[in-house]
Amino acid sequence: MTTTTEPTLTTVEQIFHEGRSARAWSTQPVDDALVRRVYDTVRWGPTLMNTSPLRLLLVRSPEARERLVSHMAEGNRERVRSAPLAVVVAADADFHEHLDALVPHVPGARDRFADEATRARIAREQAWLQAGYLVVGLRSEGLDVGPMSGMDAAGIDADLLGGTAWHSLMVLNLGYPAAEEAAFPRAPRLEFDAAAAVA
Repeated sequence: MTTTTEPTLTTVEQIFHEGRSARAWSTQPVDDALVRRVYDTVRWGPTLMNTSPLRLLLVRSPEARERLVSHMAEGNRERVRSAPLAVVVAADADFHEHLDALVPHVPGARDRFADEATRARIAREQAWLQAGYLVVGLRSEGLDVGPMSGMDAAGIDADLLGGTAWHSLMVLNLGYPAAEEAAFPRAPRLEFDAAAAVA
């Protein structure tokens, strides 16, 4: 007989009810080992045919951080500059290059994605799915997460992701909660009956 462990209410509250899009953080750093640990968990979330196109650029050096800041919308710049860690979340349009390893049970999987436009669309769709897993995983580790897409994505791609097939989707500001209130009051969400239907 198998048993399942229900997530504790504390964990659910931490991820969904208490988790916020932070605007300020404590001075405690966010180390690479923590981000690696979260990635090593969330990478197991499902994607189409295990394509797994999510890519992450951890922006740490002051020089790289200022380059990233220069591509953000005006209202987002100081938040990116002040976050303990900023992460560019990207989709790899050449994800098919890894499919021989990711789906060894499907011979010729790489060749199914020969069309560049189709591959770019799938990369974006599936990387957004993985980005959702990533935000939940980071919050489960006690981090505040501030996702933002107010940016010049093409500028980031040319400047920070040049020479790759990665295309930026958003920037995540990561840190530990500040002592003072660091987010706007909780905004409403749609009730189930407004967001769901039964066919």
